[in-house]
Amino acid sequence: MIALANLHSAIFTRIEAFAPVLIPTLARVVFAGTLFVYYWNSALTKFGDGAAGLLQPSAGAYIQIFPKAVEAAGYDVSQLSALHTLIVIAGTWAEVLLPILIVVGLLTRLAALGMIGFVIVQSIVDITGHGLGAADIGAWFDGLPSALILDQRAFWLFLLLVLVLRGAGPLSLDRLLSRSAT
Repeated sequence: MIALANLHSAIFTRIEAFAPVLIPTLARVVFAGTLFVYYWNSALTKFGDGAAGLLQPSAGAYIQIFPKAVEAAGYDVSQLSALHTLIVIAGTWAEVLLPILIVVGLLTRLAALGMIGFVIVQSIVDITGHGLGAADIGAWFDGLPSALILDQRAFWLFLLLVLVLRGAGPLSLDRLLSRSAT
């Protein structure tokens, strides 16, 4: 039994030595493979037409972010305040820029922290604004791991928290910039 414990320790001590390289790098790869295109596609639906659309969101952007306010305005987004517009523009650009920063590993900790806030706000809007029901919200420890909010987004937040705590890893612009600064 002692020999087995020693073998286990020898193998996993060597594997654990790669954790500082593997964990943040794999977290960014998993983010790129599972969430990057999701957020990219979502952001693209929010831009208006042409170059002006970069600062003039589509009606769909307002509907996604402020569904009840848009409904109360009779789906006439021009009735919404300038604050609504600023929030929609900031949210749209955050949805574009933060994932890009994570994938390339630039300002990764801040970008991941921003994405954590984004996911939390997105989840609140999905529940309160879009009226997701109990099955979509889910519950932890219920034996059903597929609920959109509490199950799936918990994994998203954990992935992002790894990046906040560990940084981008060695294969990143953060590392390249920190080396050139010294």
